[in-house]
Amino acid sequence: MRHLLSTRELSREQAIRLLDIAEDMAAVQEREVKKLPTLRGKTVVNLFFEDSTRTRISFEAAAKRLSADVINFSAKGSSVSKGESLKDTAQTLHAMGADGVVIRHHASGAPHTLATSGWIDAGVLNAGDGTHEHPTQALLDAFTMRRRLHGAASRGRGLDGVRVVIVGDVLHSRVARSNVWLLATLGAEVELVAPPTLVPVDTRSWPARVGYDLDAALRGTPDVVMMLRIQAERMQAAFFPNSREYARTWGLDDARFDALPPSTMVMHPGPMNRGLEIAARAADSQQSTVREQVANGVSVRMAALYLLLSGERGTPDE
Repeated sequence: MRHLLSTRELSREQAIRLLDIAEDMAAVQEREVKKLPTLRGKTVVNLFFEDSTRTRISFEAAAKRLSADVINFSAKGSSVSKGESLKDTAQTLHAMGADGVVIRHHASGAPHTLATSGWIDAGVLNAGDGTHEHPTQALLDAFTMRRRLHGAASRGRGLDGVRVVIVGDVLHSRVARSNVWLLATLGAEVELVAPPTLVPVDTRSWPARVGYDLDAALRGTPDVVMMLRIQAERMQAAFFPNSREYARTWGLDDARFDALPPSTMVMHPGPMNRGLEIAARAADSQQSTVREQVANGVSVRMAALYLLLSGERGTPDE
């Protein structure tokens, strides 16, 4: 694997291989010494043009546990805030000998541009770009579902027949987009539920059903309910009347949570707006996978960095 830019480009075989390698990485997390020498001598740069403490720390932990050298680059207070372009930044990293670049950018397509421009000879891993994709989040979500459903028998398995309902701000959510493509590739049935104003204009090519009634979707007894964060920082207009109205119509409140079977997983990519998208009781319940998702994120990102950086650069099969 040369780059990881989108889940849409992953085949079922590639996705399952990455999840299986993440199982091996998760086993390492249970050892007393949580470190492998795999990427010793490699340099990984976390190139974040957008704030995200959780994602950056997760990638930093993953790289360090593989013994890579890590450089954290934040756009705030850097030469980027003085007008330096992405090309100039990339060429600086190339001169420093970066082997892998984890990029998070406010512009959709920035990781693809970095990977295909020829500015840098490094593996590029998309940590979220605009309202496009966030592939490692979808992979850690799939990893979490697979582990909950199959436990120790997870290896080699997809998510065939698993019903997943994704609820909330689909319009601005790169997590939703990455999950739709990955879950469909792994065989799951996906339904998106959102206010009409928070659904993209054209979803006909998406491998998912779209609905607007959360209660109707939950009556279908889904295996997984994934609540999305309301991304107020991306909203330039009023997409719903107020937070109370949103919580009443599309939030996973106590009544909706109580109506779910005990086997239904409750997921959230975080950070959570408790009381808006999800009730505190649902977030803290045994059915919630929120803490598991954080722990599994390190294992999945270790697997992604391993696949991108452990081989020699530029061989024909990459």
